[in-house]
Amino acid sequence: MTNIPPPAEELRILDHELRQLDARRAQLLARRTWLLGVLRSAAPAPAVWPARAPASRPERPEASAHGVQNVLLVLGGILLTVAAIAFTLVSWGHLGIAGRSVVLGAVTLAALGAPVLLLRRGLRSTAESVAGLGLALTVLDAYALHEVGFPEVDGTGWAATASALLAALWTAYGLRLGALRLPLPAAVAAAQLPLLLGVVAGGGGDHTITAALLVTAAFDTVVALRVSGRAVRAVAGVGAYGTAAWGVLAAGWLSWEATGPGAAARAAALLALAAAIALGAAWRAPAARAALGLAVTGGLVSVAAAGGVLRTVLPGAWTVPACLACGAALLLVRGTWLPETVRRGLWWSSASVQALAVAWALPLVTVVAVGPAGWAARVWSGSPPGARDAVTVDTPWPSGTETAPLVLAAVAVALASVFRSGPRRAAALSGALALAWAAVLVLPATLGLSYSAGLLTQGVITAAALAATAYSRDRHLTGDGPAVPPVPPLPAGTRPSPVSLTALCLALLTSLHLVALSLAAEAATLGVLASLTALFAAAAVRLKQESRAVTAATSLVYAGALACATGASLDWQPHHVALLVLVVPAAAALLAPRAGDTATTVSVEAAGAVAALVAIGLALAEPPTLALVLALCGVIAAGTAVRVDRRQAGYAAAALFVLATWVRLASWEVVSPEAYTLPVTVPALVVGLVRRRRDAQASSWTAYGPGLSVTLVPSLIAAWGDSGWPRPLLLGAAALLVTLAGARQRLQALLVLGGGTLALVALHELAPYIAQAMGAIPRWVPPALAGLLLLALGATYEQRLRDARRVREVLGRMR
Repeated sequence: MTNIPPPAEELRILDHELRQLDARRAQLLARRTWLLGVLRSAAPAPAVWPARAPASRPERPEASAHGVQNVLLVLGGILLTVAAIAFTLVSWGHLGIAGRSVVLGAVTLAALGAPVLLLRRGLRSTAESVAGLGLALTVLDAYALHEVGFPEVDGTGWAATASALLAALWTAYGLRLGALRLPLPAAVAAAQLPLLLGVVAGGGGDHTITAALLVTAAFDTVVALRVSGRAVRAVAGVGAYGTAAWGVLAAGWLSWEATGPGAAARAAALLALAAAIALGAAWRAPAARAALGLAVTGGLVSVAAAGGVLRTVLPGAWTVPACLACGAALLLVRGTWLPETVRRGLWWSSASVQALAVAWALPLVTVVAVGPAGWAARVWSGSPPGARDAVTVDTPWPSGTETAPLVLAAVAVALASVFRSGPRRAAALSGALALAWAAVLVLPATLGLSYSAGLLTQGVITAAALAATAYSRDRHLTGDGPAVPPVPPLPAGTRPSPVSLTALCLALLTSLHLVALSLAAEAATLGVLASLTALFAAAAVRLKQESRAVTAATSLVYAGALACATGASLDWQPHHVALLVLVVPAAAALLAPRAGDTATTVSVEAAGAVAALVAIGLALAEPPTLALVLALCGVIAAGTAVRVDRRQAGYAAAALFVLATWVRLASWEVVSPEAYTLPVTVPALVVGLVRRRRDAQASSWTAYGPGLSVTLVPSLIAAWGDSGWPRPLLLGAAALLVTLAGARQRLQALLVLGGGTLALVALHELAPYIAQAMGAIPRWVPPALAGLLLLALGATYEQRLRDARRVREVLGRMR
């Protein structure tokens, strides 16, 4: 009986058989190809069976047929064009007038007419290649016509006329054969030359040539905006950007070189034309990617046009304010009927002009802000004649910057008025505040005020900045309007507003600038430091949280500086001034617990610690006074440790007291180490005893180890170098007492430290006798004793190990 499988199984079998057939067919085809290659080769190759080809689709070619066709057609057109050029330039003299005309005319007409037939047959790529050859031949025809028929005509003028005619001819040819993509872009490229070459041929000046470039750019812009062909628009866009760029550069150079209003006005007219082209393009195509850049460029060029004219009629110092006024006028387009892209571009143009104006004023601000630092090397050398002399100690005054304060103030007003609402208002107000501060900072030196008036102005700026810090905190500027009514105090952890932080930073910078200015005169330094101390202290009372922390610390820093300046004014020695500086850390210790918030407390304590370090540094040259200063610092630290949250300050107080004792002993020329170590050991043992009473599980090494080591180790080292008997006797007795106390209380640290010290002291005392005995006995005795010792240890090795383990266990059970 015939066994017929199910349909699914039969289909699987058929698919398997077909796959095997396909694989076998591919193998046979590969073998056939190899055999054909062997037969076609000249020399026979070894018969190597090729690898079995996989039964898959063939590899994809690297180049498409259309791409290969385009490459061949382009290469063919290039070769024909080169041949035509060589024929025209090299082989021209072998033919007569008639022959020349017939050859060029026939070839040109054939090349221009052939694309008509090729397009009818659907050979578009071939038609494009032949049409390109025809366009190139028309250029050669124009050249040949000039060389043969009109050799006396100027070459530049002939090139202008020929390019205009060729542009018109190629345009008509491209419109007639609409399927070709090459003629119209070529016509646009040829149209770049007629006007420029015509002006050059006519002997036009720089202004006329620049106008020709800009008119050509306008033509290209119209073509790029009006024509729909992508290639034509691309060529027109490149031409527009290129000619406009050269035109703007040339017009800008002419405006810069203009020495009178007439020449400046002509250059301004050219720049105005360029601005009109850029703004017109952005207006007509506001959705284009380049629209914003064109609008920005148009606004900047228009400002340059107006500024070029104003530069010739105004003094040099007023050129930048005039340009700034022109740039600020661009802000008036906000809210008008212009497209959004154009309005945004003009807004960015105005912002760029204002940024450049601020950059122009920055050198003056830098000189005024940094110049007073030169007084650090000339402290109290005498008051300068004026505010300008006070800021130009080592740096010259920038010329032509008399209007810098006006520029900075104008930009500040513009910045504050533009951002009247929105999320960027706080940042804008911060920037406006910084610019206004810079304007007022440079004002006294710019106006040539007196030195005292300059100091007064800087003081007013500092007070105003601190007031702005407090005002911005209380008024809480928001993004929905200029201000809202006062709100309750900010909760803990809330960060101050950007305007508050900016005002606080400006207050600090101004105070530093004021201190640097005051270094010129003694009275000015004392008055400024006293005023700043009181001013920042008052601000600390008014402000909250982070701002309060900064102002409180700053007040203490200036108080320390005032103490140093007062001591120097009284001709005190530095170590005497150190005692006066200690008033600052004492005041900080008293004020810190009353600060009200953690940040202020920490900042006040940090400022007090810095003042204490300064006092210590001033007293380093005089040990007795240094000991007194260290002791007073210890008293201040001990007073701080009374507070529950500052118990750790007790360790600092103890360290300061010990240091004070050591310095005092050193000043008395005490060389005994016990005098230095016992003041440390006694408090340390007391602390350890208290620790053990509170925590019975605490290790004796933690409680008593540091205190005992501080005295026993230095004393042991001194005893080994001491030839007398009192120190070893006293040290041995103390070590014996410590050992007995450790054995009684079963404390490991006392037993080990006391026993070790006692053993080393005993060894030190027995060392002379041992040395004497070693000199009296024969030399063979020590090796013999060593051998006996080793034999004894070897015989009782296991017992010694058990004894060592027991000792270790006993010590391990101790605390």
